[in-house]
Amino acid sequence: MRPNSSRGLVFNLLLTALAPAIWGSTYIVATELLPAGRPITAAVIRCLPAGILLALACRHLPPRRLWPRLLILSFLNIGAFQALLFVAAYRLPGGLAAVLGAGQPLMVLALAWGVDGRRPGLLTAAGAALGVAGMAGLFLSPGVSGDAIGIAAALTGAASMAAGTYLTRRWRPEMPVLALTGAQLLLGGLMLLPLAWALEERLPALEPLQWTGYAYLSLVGALVAYALWFRGVQRLPPVASTSLGLLSPVTAVVLGWLLLDQRLTGLALLGLAVVLLSILVVQWQSASVVAAAPLR
Repeated sequence: MRPNSSRGLVFNLLLTALAPAIWGSTYIVATELLPAGRPITAAVIRCLPAGILLALACRHLPPRRLWPRLLILSFLNIGAFQALLFVAAYRLPGGLAAVLGAGQPLMVLALAWGVDGRRPGLLTAAGAALGVAGMAGLFLSPGVSGDAIGIAAALTGAASMAAGTYLTRRWRPEMPVLALTGAQLLLGGLMLLPLAWALEERLPALEPLQWTGYAYLSLVGALVAYALWFRGVQRLPPVASTSLGLLSPVTAVVLGWLLLDQRLTGLALLGLAVVLLSILVVQWQSASVVAAAPLR
């Protein structure tokens, strides 16, 4: 199956979509299973063990010329993003932290336009903007509030991940997907380790559910999800892969509804439908571009 065929594109889209869907569960796991008040520690435990496992399994040492770019990608995709994600998850209610990350598609569009001069198509830009509007509708309901630090962390984390996704696609590091994933998780976790040690209290004795929460975040939420994500980033158009990130807040909303009885209002249900429509619009446009491109 050729990655640039229509069938290959659909397969890559579906596989890559699993990553943000998994990430959408981060918020409910963090608030319901993990010890409170330790966001950076949670980020370290999520990334570092998974990075060590992948690095040992792959045994692939990056060439010296790739190290500067690898460090930048590790900081953007893992270090900064994960720390900010958990700060937002601990400080904001429900899936609001995930909603604020829905601006990633527009950020990637802006980078591609401003840096590469690639002006987005009208339909693609409209689809991305529609997704952001839909996410706003999900939480423009009475009683939703959040503090300034949490909101700033969510927005900055979204910008970090958008930049990392854009640069990963632009630079295309010459490494196997699993080796690239492991290197970034390992380096990003190491970047956060001294911060967790200096700024946060040591973990108390963990209960079985807390161990389960950390294990899920590391093995499924980091190792599996990031492997799928970086695989997709290397194969999909930048906006197509980033627009799939909208599935993360959708998953967070649905899980809150099913498990925490966080009922959706009429406006929230409309927003959820608009988000799904946005994803379909951007992916359909990406598939059309691929289908129209000449074979090489």
